[in-house]
Amino acid sequence: MLVAACGPVDELDPVLVAQGKQIFRFDTFGDETQWTDTLRMHEVIRTAVDPTTALSVGLKVDSEALPPAVVQGIQDGSIDLKSPDTTVALLKLNAVVGLQGKVEVIDGKDTLTRVGVTCALCHSTVDNSFAPGIGKRLDGWANRDLNPGAIIALSPALDAAKKAVYNSWGKGKYDPRFNFDGHNGPQVIPPAYGLKGIHRITVTGDGEEVAYWNRYVGVTQMGGHGTFSEPRLGINVTNGTDDLISAKLPALQAYQLSLKAPAPPAGSFDAAAALRGSVLFNGAAGCASCHSGPDFTDANLRLHLPSEVVSEPEPDGAPSYASRSATKMYRTAPLHGLWQHPPYFHNGTAATLTDVVEAYNTRKSLGLTPAEIADLAQYLNSL
Repeated sequence: MLVAACGPVDELDPVLVAQGKQIFRFDTFGDETQWTDTLRMHEVIRTAVDPTTALSVGLKVDSEALPPAVVQGIQDGSIDLKSPDTTVALLKLNAVVGLQGKVEVIDGKDTLTRVGVTCALCHSTVDNSFAPGIGKRLDGWANRDLNPGAIIALSPALDAAKKAVYNSWGKGKYDPRFNFDGHNGPQVIPPAYGLKGIHRITVTGDGEEVAYWNRYVGVTQMGGHGTFSEPRLGINVTNGTDDLISAKLPALQAYQLSLKAPAPPAGSFDAAAALRGSVLFNGAAGCASCHSGPDFTDANLRLHLPSEVVSEPEPDGAPSYASRSATKMYRTAPLHGLWQHPPYFHNGTAATLTDVVEAYNTRKSLGLTPAEIADLAQYLNSL
């Protein structure tokens, strides 16, 4: 039974967290209605998506779901990674991160008949411990290898104009508002870790709980069965006649709040430079005026106008992403785990942390030297 309260908590209920882990990884909220009945992605997967292709668009395989015979077959080459039948077999094993497939025997052959997606599709990756794209799950990590637009564009149900938009997004990006306002302004896929204690969850701070955005994405993007209403944007969407989302939101939120930002790998930054950078961060560079407190964000206190940020204007002439949101403003991003998810800023316009610091130095006229810029980047890499 799922607990039915969803307010902020200091201590997370381990039972609720365990429930949320299963929901995060495996629950589609009934979105097979969208991905199968409407987009017909099961047809594409079973006929044209082999494991090599799947890995090339950023899909990941959970090595811990593979039985020994499959592990051996991949290692010795006896399992054909160029065959869509192998993808179907992996789905039958529940080994493709973020995808749930129903496989039935038709005319003596395993056939994918339904497919849906879960939260883990975009917000999990793997540690590549078996092979590139194959390994143990890393929940909460932004899958910046994933190319959701290219995947969606494979649907035979879409016209050429929509396919062109989806194909333009590139890996690691997704536009969660395109289906409402028609503007093409993809954003980087955010991590789902390090959110405990932060009450403005999205980049524009639209909701004060993770559950707000989970409902938005679950209903309006994944196509799950339930209702999302946002009067500030004139959005009121109901999918299906059954609510397969609301009761699961408390547990899902608890699991996401339990996910801690990963520490930087040993030796991945210059400790002496990072120490110098911390002095700049908290002093002359002025970073801590917004990136304050233990989470390096003032999001619980205020939001910021687009004119205050350095990530605008948007690339390719797209309208301000804030203008498309409910708040029309931006949240200061928390900084723990920055090393894991380049590119940076909400729109991915900074390829590296050095680029981030240089953008601030230019736009805010900080007067930092090249050495100071390098030190600040090392500090950010250490968080």
